Amino acid sequence: MRSVSRGIDRIEVTFDEPNLVANAGLLLVATLVVRLRLERLINSTVNLSGRIGGALPGRKVLTLVHAMVAGGSHIDHADLLRAGATQSVLPHRVMAPSTLGTFLRAFTFGHVRQLDWVLGETLRRAWALGAGPGAEQMVVDLDSTICEVCGKDKQGAGYGYTKKLGYHPLLATRAFTGEVLHVRMRKGSANTQRGARRFVEELVARLRRAGASGKLFMRFDSGFWSNATIATLEHLEVGYTMGIRMVKSVVTVVSAIDEEAWTPIEYTMDGEAEVAESTYKGRRLIVRRTRLIGRQATLWPEWRHLAFLTDLEGDAVDVDAFHRAHATVELAIKDLKEGAGLEHVPSGNFNANAAWLVCAALAHNLVRWSAMLGELTPEDQLVVARTIRTRFLSVPGCLVNRSGIPTLRAPLEWPWAKTFERALLLLRSLPPVPV
Repeated sequence: MRSVSRGIDRIEVTFDEPNLVANAGLLLVATLVVRLRLERLINSTVNLSGRIGGALPGRKVLTLVHAMVAGGSHIDHADLLRAGATQSVLPHRVMAPSTLGTFLRAFTFGHVRQLDWVLGETLRRAWALGAGPGAEQMVVDLDSTICEVCGKDKQGAGYGYTKKLGYHPLLATRAFTGEVLHVRMRKGSANTQRGARRFVEELVARLRRAGASGKLFMRFDSGFWSNATIATLEHLEVGYTMGIRMVKSVVTVVSAIDEEAWTPIEYTMDGEAEVAESTYKGRRLIVRRTRLIGRQATLWPEWRHLAFLTDLEGDAVDVDAFHRAHATVELAIKDLKEGAGLEHVPSGNFNANAAWLVCAALAHNLVRWSAMLGELTPEDQLVVARTIRTRFLSVPGCLVNRSGIPTLRAPLEWPWAKTFERALLLLRSLPPVPV
């Protein structure tokens, strides 16, 4: 006898409620967008007049951005903003995916640079509202990533050191907050350090304009090793740690380090590590060597050396720990690739994809700033964006009219309801930024 459910199988489904909001938490981000005067900024900066699909760029960029904030990774996902009353919690008109595709293809290199300037100006405005470092020192991590694509019709896609077809964008993030400070789309075949020197110059200028008046420190992995980049950092008076490859000249220096100079540091349970320092071509060289212990030692019995150059002062063990924290940049990259836009690169046009990258960075930052200014997350914890999205942005709601007051009704006993309500009050209390 077949078992028949008397409960769940009897539920009927109809998609006919016009007042439902798919992602009610968009109200938090939209409130910050209004305080930043973002739509007006985009309309006055990105000049696509005369190009097909270029009119009113503000609402089109913000449609893409809010779709990414809600977890969209394809242009078609913008349609989720047009469902029910979702559009009512946004401060702009939501555009159709076909319109957005035409809009992105209207971008040239110059227009991408204009949109990138919007990212920098938005950073200044958000920091002016209280999200910035002010006169405190700030640590910046630079890295690159591979945005893998399928098919051979993606302009600029190519094979790099990973042997995967895709693009190879460059990005800089702020340590401890995860904000994306600067991005640059590059061809897939681009070397890691390609354009890094110019990128650093633009980044430092952007941070100073945005209000970061304290000491700057930048961390790089060995792929960025370049004497020209180091000279630029020294000229700009930016502290740095930069990994270097174990080329013959470096190996010679490391081999000359006395055994008594190595200091043990805490490491994994099945391994051990030690740190020492020397000089390489007049600059401070710090070396960390690691190896396996126990039963696994037969797999890697010899020391493995990792070195980096730095102009930082202090104990070598502390500077090494500081440099190792560069790995947190991968959390920001993971956030960008999990529902903030870079999971998929949509267009066959390179400039369209470059504009998409800037939109993804803007969406990522709006989530971060909403969490910081709305106190959604603890100050001393870097919470991944997926957690913020699950707790606060993807909550469903129903927009109703109570005695002439629009009211967004959310689920009863939502675990993070009090935090959400406090965050909305904090964001609404922010004054519109002066322009």
